[in-house]
Amino acid sequence: MKISVIGTGKTGGSIAELLGEQAVSFNSSNKPTASKVAKTDAAIIFVPGEAAPEIIEIMIDAEVPAVWGTTGYGWSEDLPERVKAIQSKWVIGSNFSLGMNLVRKALNVLGEGSDMLDSPKFHIHETHHTDKKDAPSGTALSWEKWLNKEARISSSRIGDVKGIHELHIKTVNESIYLKHEAHDRKLFAEGAIWAAKKLLNDTEIIPGVYPFSELFDKAFSSQ
Repeated sequence: MKISVIGTGKTGGSIAELLGEQAVSFNSSNKPTASKVAKTDAAIIFVPGEAAPEIIEIMIDAEVPAVWGTTGYGWSEDLPERVKAIQSKWVIGSNFSLGMNLVRKALNVLGEGSDMLDSPKFHIHETHHTDKKDAPSGTALSWEKWLNKEARISSSRIGDVKGIHELHIKTVNESIYLKHEAHDRKLFAEGAIWAAKKLLNDTEIIPGVYPFSELFDKAFSSQ
């Protein structure tokens, strides 16, 4: 199995490291082309939002399954139809931590259960490394979505922090906290590689574009 790794920054570099000889790496020094990517079985893409339009067209032409870790980009409404038209499968995620998806389920419960509380207020705070360009993070926005409550979202950029996300639910008489902290970027790399293998090996996944959470839920429900 060969996998194109497009974007070899902090997370992309970890993906290439874990894949070893299975990785075919592309970056600004070795730019991807449709013909090169088509020679691999799948692609894992971690590029900034501004680079996404060009890479999308390359991936459409290459016609191989793709896992996208790009955040801070507005995906076009016609993308699912374009991917279906080439009989390909894409996964898009803001955070590829499998543990984060357990947090997602906890947030669903907290959001639903908070209706029992007296005037709760919600605050989500995220902290990342100083090189991260988008703020708030895609994951913080996802937390608000998973909570299904309007929340104040704040951000910090400190050193080489891999990613910390915290929820504070506050009422007059109590506080509830939920926190997820990434210790090593390899956890995101592991999740992205897991997703790529699911696209290649799970014959029940039909062509289209899927959120990473949907792949997780499918695997979770089958346990």
